[in-house]
Amino acid sequence: MTGVSRRKGIGYAVAVRLAELGASVFIQHFAPHDDEQPWGGDDLDAVRTGIRSALTEGAVFGDVSADLAGPDAAAAVVRAAVGLTGRVDILVANHARSGGDGSIFDMTADMLDGHWQVNARSTLLLTRAFAEQFGDAARPDAAGADAAGAAPTDAAVAAPTPRRPGERGDLPAAAIDEFATGRVIWLTSGQIHGPMPGEVAYAASKAVLAGLTPTVASELLVRGIILNTVNPGPVNTGYLDPETTDRPLDGMLEYLRTLPFGRFGEPTDPARLIGWLCTTEARWLVGQVLTSDGGFSLAN
Repeated sequence: MTGVSRRKGIGYAVAVRLAELGASVFIQHFAPHDDEQPWGGDDLDAVRTGIRSALTEGAVFGDVSADLAGPDAAAAVVRAAVGLTGRVDILVANHARSGGDGSIFDMTADMLDGHWQVNARSTLLLTRAFAEQFGDAARPDAAGADAAGAAPTDAAVAAPTPRRPGERGDLPAAAIDEFATGRVIWLTSGQIHGPMPGEVAYAASKAVLAGLTPTVASELLVRGIILNTVNPGPVNTGYLDPETTDRPLDGMLEYLRTLPFGRFGEPTDPARLIGWLCTTEARWLVGQVLTSDGGFSLAN
């Protein structure tokens, strides 16, 4: 999965949850981005150690540093992940560019392009590279994949099947349920529920993913891949802490009292949903944009 650089981040919580469910885990990180933010970076060795400690017996871990703003970075990340296990069955696109944003009156071509390249374009290219594994010619059979040690050790996590659907039309509709074992999870943001003043470039790039979810999901399904998108809601990954915030926090305690749970989200909140979406229990859910916000969008 992508965007796993800090132990306070959603990506780290998701990686740990998938490891607990029995998956082998490969992560992408790009520490220079976090180093430039008010909340700062983290010790990547500690990030690696935390994820490794959650792995179940037989699962393996790997990682790569990659700037997903590069046009070829997405494909390189997928190749590196495949190199670890011989196959990737779950893609979670958690990465996002922070900073360098503003109102509509601040927008420049460079600001818009910067967020588009990282948040939207790279997610689409990651998804393409991931999905191309699932063509009959590119995918190993179940015996070969198991021999490579790539299959999650917990049967609850989406597991490989003896054969994969090929191009559109190759798989009868009645058989999709049997072979829908790949999982892709995109992450969008709160622009689907209301305004995000001062974050026009970010909101625009994330809106692309929410808007494209049904279209791409329909194209992936014929290859046995289920795509859903998650809006994690307001999760405090450091940007809502007074010492590392990137926004005014005046009146925050009063505002929290208006929320159903009286708090902002924690990274483990969306991680539980994303982990479930990667299991066979969630195979009937496809092409949806799901909000995990503890009732934040219901608050007056």
